[in-house]
Amino acid sequence: MMVAGPWVGMASRALRRAAGLGAPSIARASTPSPAPLGLGRPLPVAAACFRERLSFEARFTPSDVARHSSSSSSAAAWDKLPEGSVYGTGSSPKSHAVKRVTTRSLSRKHAEGGKITVITAYDFPSARQVDTAGADVILVGDSAGMVVHGYDTTLPLTLDELLSHCRAVARGARRALCVGDLPFGTYESSVSRCVDASVRVLKEGVMDAVKIEGGNESKLELVRGVVSAGIAVMGHAGLTPQSISVLGGFRSLGRSAKEAEDVFDQALRLQDAGCFSLVLECIPSELAAAITQTLEIPTIGIGSGPATSGQVLVYHDMLGMLSHPHHESVTPAFAKRYASLGNIAHEALKEFCTEVEGGAFPSKDYSPYRIGPAQREILTKRLRARGLAEVADKLESFSIE
Repeated sequence: MMVAGPWVGMASRALRRAAGLGAPSIARASTPSPAPLGLGRPLPVAAACFRERLSFEARFTPSDVARHSSSSSSAAAWDKLPEGSVYGTGSSPKSHAVKRVTTRSLSRKHAEGGKITVITAYDFPSARQVDTAGADVILVGDSAGMVVHGYDTTLPLTLDELLSHCRAVARGARRALCVGDLPFGTYESSVSRCVDASVRVLKEGVMDAVKIEGGNESKLELVRGVVSAGIAVMGHAGLTPQSISVLGGFRSLGRSAKEAEDVFDQALRLQDAGCFSLVLECIPSELAAAITQTLEIPTIGIGSGPATSGQVLVYHDMLGMLSHPHHESVTPAFAKRYASLGNIAHEALKEFCTEVEGGAFPSKDYSPYRIGPAQREILTKRLRARGLAEVADKLESFSIE
């Protein structure tokens, strides 16, 4: 640390003189020394800055100083971050607004025996609903390809399409941990490409982590590469929808001893590769229980029974958003329907069409804007002057029943 010498005191006195201020109330002895260069001339700019500083300091009374002197009260008074946090409570810019869920807090909840809740979301309003409902994690899944874009599978979804969903969700989620899927065909060819795609999900999508499907050797290499790049990865074993070409369709895995052992081993390897959690999709309940018992990281079940560390459902499935009869085939058997919003929306939309066609909407209650009498008279005169008498008559006689 540099020790302040007489130059500091002389500079302070010179600035006080230039600012038109008297000597400080407490005189301090100083060792005589030559005047510093430049301090023999007027210092208007420095003087102005010095006056501003003194004015700022004058705002604080001795009681203010005493109130903020103790370390325990200053943290609360100045809204400092918790001692264990360096920059904030999460990995994204919104992390300073509220106490956010992080991979560490998920790990603590799992260690304490708490169940983890995960729900998918794909836009701002759904993210706000899921976030305020209290879900721990929002998954921006490639299932958007099916429930939002209308594809038969998740495969056609592009990275740019997913990033658009991610950004909307990030704007709506203030508390939950946000995880973005890596879409099929955007990352599998190499570790560097996988890292590049993952970086985009965090930088452009404003997510906190990525999810990578599968646990074979090539996928494990990708997971290790992404984790080494400093990006948290949620793993995914069991039914992996991006692999339906090999699997022969959407089907439950692990129902034979060989398949069950393969899924079990994949789960262990994904943990060793660095995943902070693991989705187990459509595997037998007893297999999911065995995997959960063995792993240290939390497991998130979907169609895999009650013994996992947490559960995930697709937003549209659990709310019955696609509950119109034409869409029944796309709702999985394991997805409990907590509401039938699709039917409610369908009836509401039909009612709107009927009211518009019959002239019932908009009524006077939904037509709030008027031209004042004086302005209407002026407008009517101007229309007549332009030879638009019929229009003027309509304006004069117009009313809403």
